[in-house]
Amino acid sequence: MHFDDQPSQLVAPDGQVHLGLFPDTVARVNGRDHDYRRPMGSPASRRARHFHYKQFQYFGLVSDELLIGCALADTAYLGLAFFYVFEPASGRLREYTWRSPLARALSMSATPLEGESRFEQNGVAIRLGYGQTGNGERRKTLSVALKDLTLDAALVEPLDYRPMSLCTRTGVNGWTYANKVAGVDVSGTLRDEGGERDLGALPGAGGHHDFSAGYMRRETFWNWACLSGRLDGHRVGLNLSCGVNETSVNENCLWLDGELIKVEGTRFDYQRDDLQAPWRIRSRCGRVDLTFTPLGRHRERLNLGLFASNFHQLFGRFDGELRAADGAPLAVRGLHGFVEEQYAKW
Repeated sequence: MHFDDQPSQLVAPDGQVHLGLFPDTVARVNGRDHDYRRPMGSPASRRARHFHYKQFQYFGLVSDELLIGCALADTAYLGLAFFYVFEPASGRLREYTWRSPLARALSMSATPLEGESRFEQNGVAIRLGYGQTGNGERRKTLSVALKDLTLDAALVEPLDYRPMSLCTRTGVNGWTYANKVAGVDVSGTLRDEGGERDLGALPGAGGHHDFSAGYMRRETFWNWACLSGRLDGHRVGLNLSCGVNETSVNENCLWLDGELIKVEGTRFDYQRDDLQAPWRIRSRCGRVDLTFTPLGRHRERLNLGLFASNFHQLFGRFDGELRAADGAPLAVRGLHGFVEEQYAKW
């Protein structure tokens, strides 16, 4: 696998963004230092530099008994936070969404290596933390405090783990940086009316994380798929997308025991009028051939004219086959994860 040179910060002192596939996480995502231009080449206004910059961070946990997801999104026009807990056996879904005009209730870390992102509004407190363990492993944490539920969760990237880290062009003058992690262990507790549950002890428990930022396309549509779990004693993770980060290089990959394995372009076949019907997901390189069976979903639909979102994240089960770096097949049977369809105008 070929990597580009690792930048110490995403935007260079001359305002130019580093593009490519990087061997590691970029330590500082200083996106607003970019020499952002209008389509005809003149410098963008201060207002455009602020309102066109977007940030998105997501923490997820997948297991046989619980699927948990939490996202913070700063679109400048609007701050968004959502959180859900889904139980596959019963189909029970607890979901919450909060919005903040001009993202006043939201603050976002400029790096997935240190600091904290927060959403605080009307007694709701969500915190995404970034740091290290005592032996230097990278640690990402999620804390959610609601009236009837509290969550404290963490995932750890082992010292030999390689995240997906890349930056691609988007449109005539934009770019998107994405840092993806999947196929790692999780720990923590969920406390609710049913008592306290140890997240690390859940069967098949695994964690995933997404840190994305940039001057993204004003209007876009994408699919995304992700899973974390164990296959034949191996820790496995998968990150696939179609519709973003596809200029020169894409973000499709799988992890096997922390090893990053690149995947080529991916095709999502599904019924847009019936998202609950099975999905077929295949890669051009043959490393991925999966069927996804939805069991539930979280939806967001908002149309404010200037800002619009039609978002569906479906939780369910993956079956099929993955292939390791040496081509060895890995049978996938009932691994839980999610797929996503989203239209966004921001």
